Amino acid sequence: MNSIGLLSIVLVYLGFLFLIAQWAERNRNSKWTNNPYVYSLSLAVYCTAWTYYGSIGVAADSGLNYLPIYIGPVIAFPLWIVILKKIIRISRVNKISSIADFISLRYGNSRFLGALVTVIALLAILPYIGLQLKAISETFHVVTQSTESSNIFLDTSTYVALILALFASYYGTRYVDASEKRKGMVTAVAFESVLKLFFFLILGLYVTYYVFDGFTDIYSQASVLEHFEKRNTIDGLEGAVNWMMLIVLSFFAIFLLPRQFHMSIVENNRERHIRTAIWLFPLYLLLFNFFVYPIAWGGNILFDGQDMNSDMFSLLIPQSRGNDFMTVLVFLGGFSAAISMIVVSSISLSTMLSNNLLIPYGFLGSLQKDNQERNNSRIVRIRRIGIFSLIILSFLYYRFFIMDFSLVSVGLISFVIVAQLAPAFFGALFWKRGSLIGAISGVFVGFSICFYTLLLPFFLSSLNPDSLFFKEGFWGFELLQPFQLFGLNYLDPVPHALFWSLFFNLMVYLAFSVSFKGNYRERNYAEMFVDIDKYITNHENAFVWKGTAYVSDIEKVLKRFLGEERTNRALHLFKMKYNIAPDNLMADARLIKFAENLLTGHIGTASAKILIDGVTKEDKISLPEVLKILEESKENITINKKLVETSNELKQLSGQLKEANFALLVKDKQKDEFLDTVTHELRTPITAIRAASEILHDDEDIPEAMRKQFLQNIISESDRLNRLIDKILDLEKFETGKQKISLTEQDIITTIANSIRPLQQLISNKKIYLEFNENQKAIKLYFDEERMIQVITNLVSNAIKFCDEKEGVIIISLQNNDTEYSVHIFNNGKGVNPNELEAVFEKFYQSSDQTIKKPIGSGLGLAICKQIIEAHKGKIWATNVEKGVTFSFTIPKQLID
Repeated sequence: MNSIGLLSIVLVYLGFLFLIAQWAERNRNSKWTNNPYVYSLSLAVYCTAWTYYGSIGVAADSGLNYLPIYIGPVIAFPLWIVILKKIIRISRVNKISSIADFISLRYGNSRFLGALVTVIALLAILPYIGLQLKAISETFHVVTQSTESSNIFLDTSTYVALILALFASYYGTRYVDASEKRKGMVTAVAFESVLKLFFFLILGLYVTYYVFDGFTDIYSQASVLEHFEKRNTIDGLEGAVNWMMLIVLSFFAIFLLPRQFHMSIVENNRERHIRTAIWLFPLYLLLFNFFVYPIAWGGNILFDGQDMNSDMFSLLIPQSRGNDFMTVLVFLGGFSAAISMIVVSSISLSTMLSNNLLIPYGFLGSLQKDNQERNNSRIVRIRRIGIFSLIILSFLYYRFFIMDFSLVSVGLISFVIVAQLAPAFFGALFWKRGSLIGAISGVFVGFSICFYTLLLPFFLSSLNPDSLFFKEGFWGFELLQPFQLFGLNYLDPVPHALFWSLFFNLMVYLAFSVSFKGNYRERNYAEMFVDIDKYITNHENAFVWKGTAYVSDIEKVLKRFLGEERTNRALHLFKMKYNIAPDNLMADARLIKFAENLLTGHIGTASAKILIDGVTKEDKISLPEVLKILEESKENITINKKLVETSNELKQLSGQLKEANFALLVKDKQKDEFLDTVTHELRTPITAIRAASEILHDDEDIPEAMRKQFLQNIISESDRLNRLIDKILDLEKFETGKQKISLTEQDIITTIANSIRPLQQLISNKKIYLEFNENQKAIKLYFDEERMIQVITNLVSNAIKFCDEKEGVIIISLQNNDTEYSVHIFNNGKGVNPNELEAVFEKFYQSSDQTIKKPIGSGLGLAICKQIIEAHKGKIWATNVEKGVTFSFTIPKQLID
């Protein structure tokens, strides 16, 4: 493929990513942009061009040594439930937007430490960004089969770098508040993560099953190659120690790389998303590495004896087969891996650069004089220029310093540099005694060791590969050999540098922290960081500050950066939260902390502190005072928490009491109605019997035909009275458990038919259409037939009463479920009030809906049905359906008496 064609594809692809990002920004609350899967996939920014190409190169040259870089994150992720949640909570309440802010705030909000962390990050990540540009450039030339021009203005990769710089500088600076969530960027990175994995898996399948005949074929051919066995073993104890150090290195990287901190902490908007990330991201790494080995050794087989760059095997294999389409797909996957790292890293670095170096050490004075619009415009411009400059500097670094180095070597060096933040970072989370002096000293010493054992040899080897410095050490002292410091000669250069730099870093951090106590501000933040769960709800209460400050002065500072409307709204919410009078003039420690947090997203923690300090007068506080105030704060927070919990419990109990009282009133009302109905029903047949009896007694000359009619009325009314009494007695027996059911094997079809038969005349008289198939296959179940007839008769009788008066329809059907049969009786009458679907089976029930006609009866029928069905271990319920209501009940298939 020619250069113009491939460059056009790249531009179209970048345009597509831009559209995705724009769409996500416009739909910030959409389920497609705001879910745990997008968050988890965005963490795959960890998988850069190093993963896409470098891992294959390592696997091809040294076998299994590519694995430790992925084992570390997999080990780290289960710990995220504890560690990452803690970091997220600390960052959220303090409006932290970078790892530099995080570390510097913990150690007393130190401006110098923030600047130091920023410098360390720049030294680590600029070569790493250069590494991505190197991968883009080299793969571009491989795909187009062109040579790299020594003139950077004639090299296509120069213009790719410019396009990326413009894209990142525009899209990474949409918000002046650096802690604001960038939904567009996160969604675009998540999409790239899916794409690069998909393309890599396609390549793996292509190489394994198209170029070769499966894994076995690759293994059998690779096993005869020279050094195969040696490359695919850990190489004893020495190899195991090297592996362990690389695992430690990648473990730290997943927490400390600025891009990982940004995506996992700053861009996290729900803690529960972590639960998805802890399984999805390791699965992602597993899938990504599944085909690394077959691709690497497939390349070794195909290009055995040829001088080929093993990093490029993923492109060279399909290209050698004439498959341009597959080659371009792989290139786009690698391009996605590279640009996601470049964009996220440049954004996070520019935030650190502006908030921890440029603003606090240069632009803060001028920002104090301008209004909100000009300040915000200048801050955005500083970051925009920062992003553009960082990418261009990384490109120049790649062109002039790392052209001849492998992808992995540059990446590992970056990891070792950023690992120097580990003692200060993890100490900030778990050790209250850690001090500013200890953190600064540890980072300085660790970086110095790293420079001597890794960076210096790295640069010297590019200038003079035969330098005696590697063999004789500094000033000829063999114990000072950079790759065998103090005689440690069994570690590779990267694990060796990591071991000694972290060892001295940690020892100095511990020794200086124990020897030199931090000031009250350090101890204050130490308590707030380590015990964040105690202060998460009212963290301003835990901030220790004594002095003189006016609300108006703080308000003026906030308006310069937030504007009048946002400042007024924020202060109003603050006063409501802490029940502070609107006309209060003096500011307390809570407002000081609140104001610093508001400014932090715009200008960083250090600059925010400087601005607030400029309009307040703080008194010095001794360490015992700090501890006393913190102890009181803890007690107040605990008391407040208990009060809130008690209040919530009382509200809940009050609600339950109201519901219970209302239910009792309803029951009482229903009971009254029931008693009235039962009394009426009992009185009616008794009155009829008495009237007929009196007529027969008083009139001896009554005709014989009329005498028989009156006697028949007495018998009918007696039967009616007897049925009513039987119902009441039945219900009482079922409720007290005295009533037993007699289970026998019966055909439910026959039972339904027998139940319907006595009602057929009534159904015909009312011109109701009844649908039931009596001739269907018998269904044998265990039930009490007499009681089941009672249930079906009652339900069908209800259906007759309530179905449509003009065109009544009743449909009886059965359904075979896993462990039971269900019987459904539908009628096309009015539905039941949705709030009373369960209440209809209560013994005191009469519908509260005045638009529905009251049934003729006592209201006991459905209550008895419920008791009978439950005695059969079944369920009964009512459901409103279209144009009617269905009453259903179940009978278990295997019912044991």
